[in-house]
Amino acid sequence: MDTRILDMVSSPADLKLLTNEELSILAQEVREEIVTVASETGGHVASSLGAVEIILAVHSMLDCPHDKIVFDVGHQAYAHKLITGRLDDFSTLRTYGGLSGFPKPDESPFDVHPSGHASDSLSVALGLAEARDLSGGDEKIVAVIGDAALSGGMAFEALNHIGQAQTPMVIILNDNEMSISRNVGALMKHLGYMRASTQYRQTRDSVQEVLESSGALGTALANFGRNMKESMKQFVIPRSMIFEQLGILCTAPIDGHDIGLLKETLATVLSTDVPVLVHVVTRKGAGYAPAVENPEKFHGIAPFDIATGEVKKKPASAPSYTSVFGKALAAEARRDERIVAITAAMKGGTGLDAYAEEFPDRFVDAGIAEEHAVGLASGLALGGKKPVVAIYSTFLQRAFDQVIINNALPDLDVVFAIDRAGIVGEDGPTHHGIFDLAYMRMIPNMRVLAPSDEAELVHALHTALELGGPFAIRYPRGAAEGVALPEVAQTLDEGKARVVREGDDVAILAFGRMVSRAKGAAALLALDGIDARVVDMRWVKPLDAEAIARAAETKLVVTVEGGILSGGVGEGVIGELARQGRIVPTLTLGVPDRFVPQGKTDHLLHDLGLDAEGIAALVRERLGR
Repeated sequence: MDTRILDMVSSPADLKLLTNEELSILAQEVREEIVTVASETGGHVASSLGAVEIILAVHSMLDCPHDKIVFDVGHQAYAHKLITGRLDDFSTLRTYGGLSGFPKPDESPFDVHPSGHASDSLSVALGLAEARDLSGGDEKIVAVIGDAALSGGMAFEALNHIGQAQTPMVIILNDNEMSISRNVGALMKHLGYMRASTQYRQTRDSVQEVLESSGALGTALANFGRNMKESMKQFVIPRSMIFEQLGILCTAPIDGHDIGLLKETLATVLSTDVPVLVHVVTRKGAGYAPAVENPEKFHGIAPFDIATGEVKKKPASAPSYTSVFGKALAAEARRDERIVAITAAMKGGTGLDAYAEEFPDRFVDAGIAEEHAVGLASGLALGGKKPVVAIYSTFLQRAFDQVIINNALPDLDVVFAIDRAGIVGEDGPTHHGIFDLAYMRMIPNMRVLAPSDEAELVHALHTALELGGPFAIRYPRGAAEGVALPEVAQTLDEGKARVVREGDDVAILAFGRMVSRAKGAAALLALDGIDARVVDMRWVKPLDAEAIARAAETKLVVTVEGGILSGGVGEGVIGELARQGRIVPTLTLGVPDRFVPQGKTDHLLHDLGLDAEGIAALVRERLGR
C-alpha cells in the first residue's frame, strides 16, 4: 500500500511544506478517512466533508496552537482532528474512552474551546482577540462559523460588538446553504441575494465566455466551473452587505474547495488590522456522493455502508420516541386547529416532517434561534393558539430565560416537547440532556411530565394540551419500549403516579425511561428476597404526595431519574418527605455532579449505576446486603 500524505502529517506545521496540489490530494485522503471511520462509528459526516479545504488552508497559514482556530458547533472539525496528531486514534471517534466528536481542550492543545452548540464561536473568538490585545500578544484569531449558526442571536450580538471594537480577527463564513434542516430566515435570503445577484450572474457569464474562447485549457476550466457549485462567486462583491454595514470588512464569496484561492485570500486578510469576514461557499458532503445527495441524513448519521450510504443499524423493534411524538402531535392537530408546532432548525430531528407537510400553515421553523422560538411561542399563545415547541433538551437550555419570563410568568398555554432528554450517547457532554429536570421543575406555573414509554408519551401530550398552561414533556432519544400505542389518548390525573409493581421492603420511585430499568432491578432484588415496589411517578411536577407517603412506609425510598442529581427530582421527593414530617432512609440515583463523556447510552448508564444491575446493587448496598 502506498504511503498517504495524510500518514506523514503529524501536526499542522507539516502542511506548510506541501504544495497546493499536494494539499488537494491530502484533502481527498482526509475525506476518505472520514468516510471510512464514520461508516463504523457514525458521526457528523456531511459538515466535516464540506469543510476539509477550509481547515487545511487555515492551518497551512497559521501557527497553531499559538494562533487560534475557534470552531462553531464543531460538527465540521474532523479534518482538524486528523491533522493535529490524532490520526492513529481517529478510529475511536465518538466511542467510550476515544476521541470526542467535537473539539475538546482536554483532548488536544489545538482545540481552543469545547464547542457543541451553535452561534458561540464569534463571542469566544472576540474574547480571545481582546485578551491578546490586552496582553500585547500577536496571535492570529480565526473563527469558522456556518451560515446556519450565523442566524443565532448570539452570533448577531457578537457581530455587532466585533464591528464596534474593530479588533483584528478573521471570520470564515462557511456558506453551504444548510443547517441540520435547510436554512430559513432573512439572513439566508441575504446570502441568497449574494449568490443570485445580476452582477454576479453577468460576471460569471462573461468569465465563462472568456474561458471558452481561450482554447482547450480555457474550455476545460469553464466546464470545471460549471460543475463546481457556484464557482465564480469570488468575482462579485454585492453593494448591499450587512457585514460591511456592521463595520466588518467582507470579501466576495469564494470557492471553499479551492485551496489555492483560500490560501491567497487568507494571506491578505490575516495581515489586516481590522476584523474581516471571508465568505466561503462550500458543498455539504463534498467528495462523497450519498452525503451530497442527502446532507440532512448525513448531518449526524449512525454507522453506514460506504457503497450505498445506507445505515447499517438494524431496524428497531419499537418506534422511536421522536416518531411517536410527531404522529401524536399530528393527531392532536387534526382535532384542534389552534395547535401550532415550532422547532429550531430541527424539523426532521424532532419528528415534525410529516406534521409540517400536513399542516404547513401551522408549522414554524425558527432556525437556530431557540430564544426566539420560545419567545415566539408566547406570542402565539397570547394570540389564542396552542404552540408546541419541540427542541432537544440540551438546546432548550439556551432559552431558559424565555421559558421563565415569556411563558411561565404569564401562565401561557405552551407545551415544551423536550426531545433527547437524559443520556444521548455518542455526541457526549455538549448534547446529553441531563439538566432539564432540574431547570424545569424549579419554574413556577410549570408542570412537568416524564412518560415511561411510548403510550405514556401519547397520553402526556394529550394531557398537556387539554389541561393548558406551561407544560414540559421530556422523553429520550432512540427506540421506545415496544408497548402498544393507545387508540385514544387519555387525560392523565394531575400529579398522580401509577404503581407498576407492588412490594413492601423497598419503594423505587422512577421517572421516565428509568421505570423499565427500575422494574428490571426489582426482578433482580427479588432473587435476593428483597420485595421492591416500583412506581412510575409520571409527574415530575407536581409530585404525587400520596405515593411518596406510601413509599415512606417501606425500609428504603429510592428515586431514580435520568438527569443531574443536584436540583433534580430526587431532591424534590426528599423535600416532600420533609414537609410530611417523615424520617425514612433514602437513596437518590441519577447523574452525579460531573459532565458525562461520549459512548453508547447503555454503557454510560451502566457506569452511572442507572441500569437494572446498577440500581439493584446500590439498593443492596444501602440495605447492608
